[in-house]
Amino acid sequence: MARKSSVERAQSVVGGFATAKKNIVIQYQGRERNQENLMQLIRRDALAQGMKDEEIEAVDVYIKPEEQSVYYVINQQVEGKIAF
Repeated sequence: MARKSSVERAQSVVGGFATAKKNIVIQYQGRERNQENLMQLIRRDALAQGMKDEEIEAVDVYIKPEEQSVYYVINQQVEGKIAF
């Protein structure tokens, strides 16, 4: 019997939650945003501020629905804010 390769073993261990399709939706006072929509709005805002798409390596997002705002930091340097 042949041994499983490291990749096959890792894939079998990593299944379930780690590889499951995920959908995040934030709801607040009758408004709703999903993760994909927020990331597109953030990307559009960053590009409008002069960033180039290929420069974006990391995006940190802070959602504050009570302020009707979504704050973001790109590459730990560029800060921005969009409406929730």
